[in-house]
Amino acid sequence: IQRAIENQVIAIITIGTDVETSKQAILLAEKYASIFASVGIHPSDCANVKNKDFQFIRELASHEKVVAIGEVGLDYYHMHAEKEIQHSAFKNQIQIARELNLPLIIHNRDSHEDILKILNEENVKDIGGVMHSFTGDIDFLEKIISMNMHVSFTGNITFKKSTSDDLVKKAPVENLLLETDSPFMTPVPLRGKRNEPAFIVHTAKRIAELKEIDLELLGRITTENAKNLFKIDI
Repeated sequence: IQRAIENQVIAIITIGTDVETSKQAILLAEKYASIFASVGIHPSDCANVKNKDFQFIRELASHEKVVAIGEVGLDYYHMHAEKEIQHSAFKNQIQIARELNLPLIIHNRDSHEDILKILNEENVKDIGGVMHSFTGDIDFLEKIISMNMHVSFTGNITFKKSTSDDLVKKAPVENLLLETDSPFMTPVPLRGKRNEPAFIVHTAKRIAELKEIDLELLGRITTENAKNLFKIDI
């Protein structure tokens, strides 16, 4: 956290992926003014989820430091839960987000078509959120943006074999957020180390290069985007 502050990170959202980690996210957020929490059940953790778990998430989401519902969504790569179970868990948590007026932090892996279908069915345009660690093609990007969603890219855009350059260039800056996805997706030149919030500068530099804008300007824009989306007063 101190290293993040030294690297001009003024706010961090720490993410829950099940009931227990959502509780831990809130506990950490309670300790630091600059840390906020998101609570939710990840698609890879929903195989044995019960109705009471969604009730716990709803109760946790009422905490003053909780700014989003997530990480929620679909994951057809790992398939730790059947598609129908993932769909149900995702829809349940979209409803919680709507009831509490909180944005979504969405996980999508190899599930573009069904993600779009559910987001349309659930009319998430009036909720908003961010498609984190964005992947897909330009058409998918445009459809996500049209739903009042933001997108964020991780350290993998700094890799030599990155295929996301065109996506970064095409993504409107007003819909762009910065993320590390810590402890994963460590950016070059630190690849191989455990990722952390302080490393966001390397991802930001690459985005600024691709979009041909000043790094400080990118930082100001994405900070305002995050403040507005998550209703963070910093």
